[in-house]
Amino acid sequence: MLPTIPDHLLTLLREQYGPEEAERITAGFVRRAVTLRVNTLRSSIGAVTAALDTAGIAWKPVPWYEEALILPEAREDALRALPIYEEGGVYLQSLSSMIPPLLLCPQPGETILDMAAAPGGKTTQMAALSCNGALITACEKNAIRADRLQFNLDRQGAKRVSVMRADARQLDDLFRFDKVLLDAPCSGSGTIIIAEDEPQRRMTPDWLRKTAATQKALLQKALKLLSPGREMVYSTCSILRMENEDVLKAVLPGARAEIVPVEHGMTQHLPLLPVSIPGTLCVRPDALHEGFFAARIRKLK
Repeated sequence: MLPTIPDHLLTLLREQYGPEEAERITAGFVRRAVTLRVNTLRSSIGAVTAALDTAGIAWKPVPWYEEALILPEAREDALRALPIYEEGGVYLQSLSSMIPPLLLCPQPGETILDMAAAPGGKTTQMAALSCNGALITACEKNAIRADRLQFNLDRQGAKRVSVMRADARQLDDLFRFDKVLLDAPCSGSGTIIIAEDEPQRRMTPDWLRKTAATQKALLQKALKLLSPGREMVYSTCSILRMENEDVLKAVLPGARAEIVPVEHGMTQHLPLLPVSIPGTLCVRPDALHEGFFAARIRKLK
């Protein structure tokens, strides 16, 4: 018997999006194609596609990100068996999780805080986007996850990243960063897969309220640490308004911060859900994309 979607989640989806859109969302809770990001610190798109061709692994380009590839017929194990994977030339990463670093657009010389960095997909992507020129502080409070983060940083050749084994909420308010990425811990409501090996998730009203409270605390901290006039990205792998727009509405007014509308060519290619804050972005889950929310935020001077 296949697991079912958590009852409370289904209720929230129907209340937020209506029955028809909720049905489209739940139809997207399927196993997704394997996707990867070419790590330009170790390899190139040409070298990776050549290695895939040699191994007989079919690939497709992603129209909004040159360094991303879709492997429509492959399993992750097939990619992990290739030398180019062991050498750090590629990173297995969902397409949706590649969005926040692209919106943050890290540049050489910038100081960047990654508040919940493990296992390191977005951290290493930011290092690659800045050609190892950005100085990144990557926070992870869990010791085991911090070890995994450091392993991935080393394999991917991310040279200017300092791992801080701490809860980002406890950082000294005297710190200042040019940019902040807060990919907040969340319910994972956009990443559900209805399959025999996908367990039922704990999504009770009380648990979701506690999760949203954590997100608000992290966002408040992020805005304290962000330099005035600079930008950050807030993201989750949730499609629930209570973890996304409601968090922004609760925090931004008191933090003297504003939404910067997402303007990127990717929006023409993504399956988007309606949002209650114009300029933010929410991806509907489907066979290629996890459900995902992202917002650009500027701290006022």
